[in-house]
Amino acid sequence: MTITSRHKEFEAIARQIKFDILVADDFVLSELASVVDVLMIANRVSVSPIFQWTFRSLHGGSIRSRTGVLVETQPMTERPDADYLFVIGNSNPDNPALSVGSHVSRYTYRNAQVFLLAEAASRYISEHGNRHTALTTHWENSAVLRERQGVFDAQSALAVEDGKVVTCAGMSSTMDVVLLLIGRYISAAAKMTVADIMLHERIRDYSTQQPFSGVKGTNTGDAELDDCIELMAANIEEPLPINELVRVLGISNRSLERKFRMYLDTTPNTYYRELRLSKANNLLLNTTMSVREIGLACGFGSGFSSLYKSFFGVTPLTLRKQRRQSQS
Repeated sequence: MTITSRHKEFEAIARQIKFDILVADDFVLSELASVVDVLMIANRVSVSPIFQWTFRSLHGGSIRSRTGVLVETQPMTERPDADYLFVIGNSNPDNPALSVGSHVSRYTYRNAQVFLLAEAASRYISEHGNRHTALTTHWENSAVLRERQGVFDAQSALAVEDGKVVTCAGMSSTMDVVLLLIGRYISAAAKMTVADIMLHERIRDYSTQQPFSGVKGTNTGDAELDDCIELMAANIEEPLPINELVRVLGISNRSLERKFRMYLDTTPNTYYRELRLSKANNLLLNTTMSVREIGLACGFGSGFSSLYKSFFGVTPLTLRKQRRQSQS
């Protein structure tokens, strides 16, 4: 460790770096664990513990994750003294508990930096996005925002820092964000030690593009297959016939079939249909569009409800009713 990095770490130890972690019911447990485990291990490999954290919710008490794990929380405070606020994602971006603009302002006013993950970022973007020049969220949430708001300019990067507000994709990228953050207070070697203990092979920077953003195809390992998936994702409402896909790609039907079998263990038609059904499911759960509108938006001119039921085991109307009842 150099003199500079040693001094940086000793300064952090002397004053302690405080994190507030805000959760709401149905929070994403993996995101919470990614924040806390990185901080805990960083404390373990440092000379003395550097990082403190407090679990918070709007009103305090026990908060349940979507997997049923309970976390005891302290209520949010009018005068926060933390250096950082992390707002954890939620299974429902419309959950009113994710409307945290006033809390974000309280923290940033006191010079704290706020990290909004996945659905929390999505909700913040829908309510306050006009205040920022650059934003991001998980690619699934970006797709929903595009359907709701039309023009939507969020990036598909893992995280975007705009002053004191950082919007993030969440999920597994949360670990990358926290690893980069602790690098402000510990040496590069200590940071890599934390990553090694977590078996995290490579720390991705903020600008790294999400593996699948709805704009870029997945990284399958085959360039032509990547191009095909990108074409499919760009033509959901009016699906391209497979013959048209192979014509644009300049390969044969048999070659495309072989690639899908080899890399994805499916057929082009099946993959395309499931891609459209997945988008339909997202719209069903996250918008007020009618079932008919959703079917048309995802390229199903007729028979959408029957096809949806055959794939998900329930009709679209039944699923939407069940979702509303669970939230009431």
